[in-house]
Amino acid sequence: MAGSAVGLGALAVAATLAFSGGAAGAASVRAARASGVADAAALAAADAASGAVAGTPCDRAAQVADTAGATVVACDLDALTATVRVSVGRGPFAAEARARAGPAPATAP
Repeated sequence: MAGSAVGLGALAVAATLAFSGGAAGAASVRAARASGVADAAALAAADAASGAVAGTPCDRAAQVADTAGATVVACDLDALTATVRVSVGRGPFAAEARARAGPAPATAP
């Protein structure tokens, strides 16, 4: 009887650790995905701001994010530099990331 109680306890601990590890791994993957989508959306917005592609910068960012299954939370433009924040997932499993893209800063001679 005592052996089965210890075995059941060990099984419960192992199951809890496995579930926690899986949840942490999924959160890490979601965060990496959000980061990549934010980069792509910011680049699309900066391209539109510079005239390299047609369209409104924040609309282009929203199209790129939507294609990747994300939502643009914020899109700001400062001249040709775009800052975009996206969200991937919903509720407690959502991940957000922010990215900035634009022309390279001018260097002094």
